[in-house]
Amino acid sequence: MSVERAHPSLATAIRVLEIEAGAIRSLADRMGEPFLRAVDAAASCSGKIAVTGLGKSGIICKKIAATLSSTGSPAIFLHAADALHGDCGLLAREDVVLAVSKSGETSEVIQVLNVAKRLGLPVIAMAGDCDSTLAQYADVFLDVSVAEEACPLGLAPTTSTAAAMAMGDALAMALMERKGFGTEDFALLHPAGSLGKKLLQVQELMHRGDGIPQVGETTAMSDAIFEMTRKSLGMTVVADDKGILIGVIADGDLRRMLQKFPDPLKLQASQVMNREPKTIFANELATAALAKMEELKITSLVVVDSKRAVLGVVHLHDLWRTELI
Repeated sequence: MSVERAHPSLATAIRVLEIEAGAIRSLADRMGEPFLRAVDAAASCSGKIAVTGLGKSGIICKKIAATLSSTGSPAIFLHAADALHGDCGLLAREDVVLAVSKSGETSEVIQVLNVAKRLGLPVIAMAGDCDSTLAQYADVFLDVSVAEEACPLGLAPTTSTAAAMAMGDALAMALMERKGFGTEDFALLHPAGSLGKKLLQVQELMHRGDGIPQVGETTAMSDAIFEMTRKSLGMTVVADDKGILIGVIADGDLRRMLQKFPDPLKLQASQVMNREPKTIFANELATAALAKMEELKITSLVVVDSKRAVLGVVHLHDLWRTELI
């Protein structure tokens, strides 16, 4: 045995992880028709999913409710004790109740289920005893029983709470997939923090309207340079009278123009522009724009729609401000 495993604290920690991992793996063997029924019940919910429990199970319920809400299934945590003193008023006839209890005999949870039944609400239950009152009351029962707690005394909820949380995650992810909840939906619900930054769309960062440097094909280069200078993006879009993208003039094009032509300011934009400008769609992620700029070694992209109408311009500096770089 290694020195690390021989240390009592590390040996205990490793044992806890191994027991909990084994319990979660065993849940996979029980997945089947009851889980599919639970997904059906939750997916057909036109209201919210009220996740109820008490004690350590109640804490797990908070996490399950948060995960459901952030992945497209509106949910609340309904504290089982508070529910019996007025918070059952949060329940509506369009809701679904998800109850969690290790024993399946928690009296407060059973009483909440009585209210749910009177309201005609579907009840999904997770418990560690298939013969419990909760299992019998529920419309759908998910078995989250464990062989042992990881606690050395066999008392503190450890393996049982890990199993319940894992089953909650499995239900939330299955619902997310069933509802077609995608990256854009996730970005909408996570506007702040590092997740929000990673899921920003190009349309949230791009310059639009009067902020777009834009000239026509016949615009004199003296005016095109003025437009580039005025908008401070180091480039200008060249578009037709319907706003359809024709080309782009960037700083590099100006340098080549000065080297090639004796009187460059008399040229028209069409004589200098790059006729194969790099573009991106407005609903693409900002991270995709960054990757494209890095790959092509450019500092801006023209944002267009499916008909190549100019919608905006996204610049490398805009990505810097979001701290994506």
